[in-house]
Amino acid sequence: MRSSNNASLMLQVFALCLLLSLSEQHLYAVAFASPTKCVSRCRYQSLHLAPQQLGEFKPINLVGDEEKQIDRSNRRVWLYDFVSNTQNDDKIPYEEAWDLQKRLMEQQLSRIGKRPKDPPLYNQFIPVNADKDDGIDSNSLVGCDSIIMLQHEPVYTLGTASDTSFIRDYDDSGNSESRIPIVRIERGGEVTYHGPGQLTVYPILDLRGYNQDIHWYMRALEEATLLALEKAGVSGATREEDVTGVWVSDKKIAACGVKLKRWITMHGLAINVDLRSLENFDGIVPCGLEGREVTCVNDAIDEKQYTLQEFTIHMKAALEEIFGITLVSTTT
Repeated sequence: MRSSNNASLMLQVFALCLLLSLSEQHLYAVAFASPTKCVSRCRYQSLHLAPQQLGEFKPINLVGDEEKQIDRSNRRVWLYDFVSNTQNDDKIPYEEAWDLQKRLMEQQLSRIGKRPKDPPLYNQFIPVNADKDDGIDSNSLVGCDSIIMLQHEPVYTLGTASDTSFIRDYDDSGNSESRIPIVRIERGGEVTYHGPGQLTVYPILDLRGYNQDIHWYMRALEEATLLALEKAGVSGATREEDVTGVWVSDKKIAACGVKLKRWITMHGLAINVDLRSLENFDGIVPCGLEGREVTCVNDAIDEKQYTLQEFTIHMKAALEEIFGITLVSTTT
């Protein structure tokens, strides 16, 4: 009888352990689902874990254990400005800009070396005396942090795991009735649109000089966008819980999608500036968010209608402030 009781007790203990294990897995999955969908069942896990999932923005001088002074004059970053530096409203083909991003990333990876324990070959920021002929090593000007600003020819882009069902009139053979090119790239996120009237920003940055936290980086991109919109006179711009990007009056005005490799960033953000930027969003479900609309800067303000070049001025200033840098124009 005692043997039978022991066996029964062991089975009960095993069943209880199995139940606890399954419960933990369920709570883990629920906690990282959309917190707004599980508040009634797991309020504690939602409130505790959601901030970790999406991250929070801290000013660059407050990143780390203690406040530090940021000297922007020593943190110089190349700016490839294909908006302000042109007079013909030039539009850059997507593959051309993509190739430039990949080339700049490879230069960054060469700079930091193949082994993590090895120090970088040279600093990620442009030397202060780079504009002088002081016998500076020209290699130290290659592989520094860079930011690209441009507007694209019309294109739909898909992230690595994007669902093609969010492209309207798309079939399984890869065909679409749309005449707009479709490109699958290595960023995160769902399908989005790039085209004329939209400012696209591609930072190629080494996050070792900022904050080695992808969630902080995403929030920093949003923060720079919010600041640029504020400078332009757009009121009510905000983040939304559980989703990336920036919103105005419940409509998306800016999207973010990035890729990191060994803490080097590529891809970035896109802000709809003038009405042309909205023309082809009806061909997709932007970012996979059913029923959500998009808007642009000029649709959100009455006082002024911005050109892309004018809004770019605000975006440059915002990036310098949020990332604690000084932008230095280059064309090579």
